[in-house]
Amino acid sequence: MAESKGRAGTERRAGTERLADTEHSGGEKHSGGERHSGGEKHSGGERHSGGERHSGGERHSAPTRREFIRASLVAGGGLYFGLAGCGPDGERVPPDPLRILILGGTGFIGPHQVEYAMGRGHTVTLFNRGMTNPHLFPEVEKLVGDRNDDLEALKGREWDVVFDNAAMEPEWVRLSTEVLREAVEQYLFISTLSVFADDGVVDQTETGVLAEYDEEADEVVTGSAYGGKKVLCERVAEEAFPGRTTVLRPSIITGPGDPTLRFPYWPIRVNRGGEVLVPGEYADPIQIIDARDLAEFAVGLSERSVHGIFNASGPGYPMGRMLDDVRVGLGADATFTWVPEDFLTEQEVLRQINGLYSNAVRVPGLEGYNQYNVDKALSAGLTLRNMGETARDIVAWYSAASEEERPRGRVLPAEREAEVLAAWHAQG
Repeated sequence: MAESKGRAGTERRAGTERLADTEHSGGEKHSGGERHSGGEKHSGGERHSGGERHSGGERHSAPTRREFIRASLVAGGGLYFGLAGCGPDGERVPPDPLRILILGGTGFIGPHQVEYAMGRGHTVTLFNRGMTNPHLFPEVEKLVGDRNDDLEALKGREWDVVFDNAAMEPEWVRLSTEVLREAVEQYLFISTLSVFADDGVVDQTETGVLAEYDEEADEVVTGSAYGGKKVLCERVAEEAFPGRTTVLRPSIITGPGDPTLRFPYWPIRVNRGGEVLVPGEYADPIQIIDARDLAEFAVGLSERSVHGIFNASGPGYPMGRMLDDVRVGLGADATFTWVPEDFLTEQEVLRQINGLYSNAVRVPGLEGYNQYNVDKALSAGLTLRNMGETARDIVAWYSAASEEERPRGRVLPAEREAEVLAAWHAQG
């Protein structure tokens, strides 16, 4: 490998850490409701899935998306229901500057990585097709190409670490690692918690049995082999960068700029106030991460050359607790009425409630969904803001966003929600 100019290769290797390698084993994948990690796929390198820590007090006026991301770099922050990572990242020690290549960088996760990395003094290069938000980061070097068949712009260059946010196809990872194997010290791959074969295991760690890619199922049902393909991507990366790969397996990712309504549905609805219809039960576990916390974690691990595999999420905690945090964070005058899914199905509204929830805990074989073990990531420096803070920031972003920038889908119309609630209460 060529010597790293941003941080000498010999020094980086001598100081690297590796946390508990994971064995890749087989098994059939079972989906537990929503697949983890989110967004659209782009062959140029960006998978739409968020940056940095916000302070938890005042409400935000309506900033632009770029202003919002930049503003988030200058604040401190609350922790996701009081939990904090205890690793070196929390000390905010000024790092040696790195040269970071991001495959993508202009979708959902990428901009937060870029802003946080630049705020830490690192140099960032983006590689993508130049089609998604090309106006972002005019001060950053941008290389144009395609993960499918055009990686020429990457040849003859060197970086300290590459962030691969986008790859859903093992072939994309194979092509990029072939070009970058001798040009990059560390390969950081964003995977998913959907890689596990058995969602019936509660408190599953990084060493759990992994899904096997089912090519036949993938041909019949689009997306059914998502977890299996991510497993293959992880393996290709580790084979190309043995001992130099970092794999982050996030849960559902949210934050300002979230292109889905999975989490944003709830802050948007709660902010309106009044009686809020919620499917399921208060204690139903959910597991999510703010994209800005994920971005910080990725940059922090790179600064310390930490390798290994991490379940990168907040711990599972009750849906009702999350909604309480959202209500408090927004200062909203809202109450919650929990309604069984069967009743909502009868009312033909369950599919109109686009917000994240899960009844997996009551489904045999899915009890572990949204209850994965994240101790290793917390010990390695993952810090988590309170969901009330995330909710405030999402509402501020959503209020400022154009219709094109807002998440797909819609909140259940107020009139229909009131009708369903009235029907539920009428049952006694």
